[in-house]
Amino acid sequence: MTANEPRADTRAQSMYTVLGLAVCIAICLGAAGLGAIATTPEIDDWYKTLAKPSWNPPAYLFGPVWTTLFVMMAIAAWLVWKPAGLQAAKRPLCLFTLQLVLNVAWSWVFFHFHQPGWAFVEIVILWIAIFATTVAFFRRSKLAGGLLLPYLAWVTFASVLNFTIWQLN
Repeated sequence: MTANEPRADTRAQSMYTVLGLAVCIAICLGAAGLGAIATTPEIDDWYKTLAKPSWNPPAYLFGPVWTTLFVMMAIAAWLVWKPAGLQAAKRPLCLFTLQLVLNVAWSWVFFHFHQPGWAFVEIVILWIAIFATTVAFFRRSKLAGGLLLPYLAWVTFASVLNFTIWQLN
């Protein structure tokens, strides 16, 4: 064994780790993009016509908040995957995938199909999936679980907002 062999192995592992983070970010931002396909065209049309509560955040706030949350979600998933790989983290990552799909679906139900009532039912299911994912992530990594807490808080707020918009319309 030469002195360079351990370094080459360390470099390969480091590249694998960085690639894993890049994949997690790409998946999460890809999901955000799928949701945006349904959301963006409706912001200035249908959504603008809805009665909303006085505490409804301005539209310009949602993009930066969601982008930040999706990046935090990606880092959390990466932290769960990184120590032992995909197979060892199968359950928490399956929960993560489920909540990600539900997140995208909410945008389509609420914005594309104009169904605030059904979107509220869907966001409650999404909240349960996020909670389960957060618990599973905390069992693997305190940091990963902690990175999902702002997401859970935001979806809690979004659930109340969704319900209120549904009731007002």
